[in-house]
Amino acid sequence: MSDASYLDDDQAPRISVAAPSDYFALLKPRVMSLVIFTALAGLLLAPAFPHPLIAFASLLAIAAGAGASGALNMWYDADLDAVMTRTRKRPIPAGRLDAEAALAFGLVLATLSVFTLGYAANWFAAALLAFTIFFYIVIYTMWLKRSTPLNIVIGGAAGALPPMVGFAAATGEVSFASAILFAIIFVWTPPHFWSLALLKSDDYARAGVPMLPNVAGAGRTRLEILLYSLVLAPLGVAPWALGFASAAYGVVSIGCGLALVALAVAVFRKRDGDAAQRAARRMFFFSIVYLFLLFLVIVVERTAHFFALI
Repeated sequence: MSDASYLDDDQAPRISVAAPSDYFALLKPRVMSLVIFTALAGLLLAPAFPHPLIAFASLLAIAAGAGASGALNMWYDADLDAVMTRTRKRPIPAGRLDAEAALAFGLVLATLSVFTLGYAANWFAAALLAFTIFFYIVIYTMWLKRSTPLNIVIGGAAGALPPMVGFAAATGEVSFASAILFAIIFVWTPPHFWSLALLKSDDYARAGVPMLPNVAGAGRTRLEILLYSLVLAPLGVAPWALGFASAAYGVVSIGCGLALVALAVAVFRKRDGDAAQRAARRMFFFSIVYLFLLFLVIVVERTAHFFALI
C-alpha cells in the first residue's frame, strides 16, 4: 500500500479548484475600472500628453496596482467576508481559492505594478503608487477598518490618489488641479459608502466592523451624509471655477451636485421602513453616477483638447 494512503486530510496534497475567474474577482474589477478612469483624468490634466505607449503602460501599471490592492484586501479580510452576506461568495471565503495563493498573487502583482510604472514613466509616480497600495492595505484594511468608524473618512485617501498618480506618471510631479480631483474623490467616499452602510448595517454588525451606523447610529450617519454632500457639491464645481474644466463641466457638476444634495436631504428626512431603504439605495447608486459623470466630462474635454493640438 502506498505511503500516501496513511496521510490524514490535513497532510494530503490539496488540489486548487480556483478558476481564472476567481483570480479576476480578486482584482475587484469594478473598483479597478474606477481607478483607471480617475487616473486617466489625472493623466490628461498634464500640460502635454505623454507618448501613447508610456500612457498605456502607466494606466496598465496603475490598474495592476489597484488589482493588487483588491487581492491583498480580500486575503486579509477573508474572515470578515465569510460572515457578510454581500461578500461570502468571494473566492477565499467560498473555498475556491487558498488565502496563501491570494497573498502571493497580490504581492507579485503589487511589485510588478510599481516597477512597471517606474520604468515606463518615472519613479516618483511609482513611489506614489506604492504608497497608495501601502495605505489601502496597511493603514485602511489592517488598521482603520477594524478599529474606528472613521475608517472610510481616512481610508478614502487611498481611493482618491489615482488622479495624482496619473498626473505624476505624465509629468513627474503633482499639481493643484490633480489635488482638486483627489479632494473630490476624498469627500465623495464617505457619503457613498455610508449610504451602503445604512443598507448593510446588519452585515457590518455581524462582522464586527465599526461602520458609522453601527457605532453612532443611523440618525448620525444620515446627518453626516448630508453634511458631506453639502461640501461635495461646491467642491465638484471647483475644476470649472478654477479654470481647468469648461463651462459644460460647470453645468454638469452644478446639476449633479444639486441632485446629490436633494438625495442626501431625502436620506436625512426618511428614517423609517422601506422609504428609508429606498432613499439610501438611491443615494448610493446616484453617487456612483455623480462621480462618473464629473470625470467623464474631464476625460472627454481633455482628450478633445489634445486631439485639437495634433
